[in-house]
Amino acid sequence: MTSSPYGRAGADSDRVLHLAGDPDAVARARRLVSSALGAQHPLHDDCVLLTSEIATNAVVHSDSGDGGTFTLSVSYSAEWVRIAVQDAGSLDPPFGWRPSSPLDTGGRGLLLLEALAHRWGFIREAGTNNVWFEMHVDLLSSAPVTPGNSTKSLRVAR
Repeated sequence: MTSSPYGRAGADSDRVLHLAGDPDAVARARRLVSSALGAQHPLHDDCVLLTSEIATNAVVHSDSGDGGTFTLSVSYSAEWVRIAVQDAGSLDPPFGWRPSSPLDTGGRGLLLLEALAHRWGFIREAGTNNVWFEMHVDLLSSAPVTPGNSTKSLRVAR
């Protein structure tokens, strides 16, 4: 195992955390990502922010909230990060809601995913939602990702 320039192992690493579906769990999810990557990792801040958004969506918009659970998976190296949240599903798809006014304080999580993640998507099967995103260090210096030019993936199992 080699060391990375960010203070973490250079080999690919995985971490999984099962969390209660309550608002306090979102802070625990952020701490896991922050600890796994290390503050000096160039993807740290965006990954922590996007983790907060998808974990919040699991707690607020799925059956994982109010007594349920969700699972956070973090896979990473010095060059890339993939984070996923699997929740207990819901009757509604995990996308589509937009803030009705610029002054609204919610409804921007998926817009942030679209703007910041290099790839993101969701898989719905067997009554669960798995929302994921990927970021790559080598793409940081390329043209900024703007809404409409990221790569999304969608699979809905029937």
